[in-house]
Amino acid sequence: MGAIRYDVDLQNTELALLKSMCFATGAVLRLQGIGPGLVTVEPASLVSQSYEAGVVDIRFVRRGTVTVNIPQDEQTYTVTVVIR
Repeated sequence: MGAIRYDVDLQNTELALLKSMCFATGAVLRLQGIGPGLVTVEPASLVSQSYEAGVVDIRFVRRGTVTVNIPQDEQTYTVTVVIR
């Protein structure tokens, strides 16, 4: 996908099926319905992350590959994101 905003409603998405994604630099992954400080991204140097009112925005600012870790229902789901 290009430099878009991709919304994921965590209350209505089966995270086990969301394994990998590919975005252009500048794209934003918006995770809706999660608390502050729960989502982690490695390496953090490739993203700009913010939180407000139950929404985590992850902006991909540099090329590379990151892992986004999303805890839900006592399990942590990992999504691999390739940034081109």
